[in-house]
Amino acid sequence: MEYIGLFGGTFNPIHLGHIQVIQEVKKGFGLDKIFIIPSALPPHKERDSLVEAGDRIEMIRLAFSNHPDFAVSDVELKRSGPSYTIDTVRHFKSILPEDIELYLIVGLDAFLEIDTWESYKDLFLMIPFIVMSRSTAGEDGTVYGPKTFENYLKSRISGGYKISASQSSYIHEEKQPVFVFNVTPVDISSTKIRRFIKKGRPIKSLVPELVEAFIKTKGLYL
Repeated sequence: MEYIGLFGGTFNPIHLGHIQVIQEVKKGFGLDKIFIIPSALPPHKERDSLVEAGDRIEMIRLAFSNHPDFAVSDVELKRSGPSYTIDTVRHFKSILPEDIELYLIVGLDAFLEIDTWESYKDLFLMIPFIVMSRSTAGEDGTVYGPKTFENYLKSRISGGYKISASQSSYIHEEKQPVFVFNVTPVDISSTKIRRFIKKGRPIKSLVPELVEAFIKTKGLYL
């Protein structure tokens, strides 16, 4: 059995926080590979500060150039219209062998908006979730506790979810399990990086060296 994770986002830009948490998830769940999937037109994000998809995917390739177990997928960039996660999951299920176990990896702040996603109910029938939780604030400064997550899962998704201590997850008789995985808090965000660049402040400690050089060469986020 092979275990593969799907990790999507705008990655505008990819940063050391993304890399650290996704490596922790890979190790914690024994995943064989993780696909990093930049979105083209994210339905829930402001687009005025979004750089071209080609630049974002190149930064991801540079960031993971020395990590063979991480692959960059342009499936959402090739698709016309908004980037819906349900379409991406269907794509990978259609191209990968049936005996591969897929996991959808999302941050806690994103998960807590999942009832606004396209066909979100179908997602819970199709693929297990790994929800990355951290004790520090998300991009908007909000701090979410375990109770917030559990209340949301049971009230917005299904009251049938029950915590399983033996499996370290929330399980359901009809839906896929939802795993909550604590990652190391990292005080880095793409918003912070873009703000630093606009102010002329250094970003060396926030992004990989190759990504920093690419941003400078292309004059991104100025």
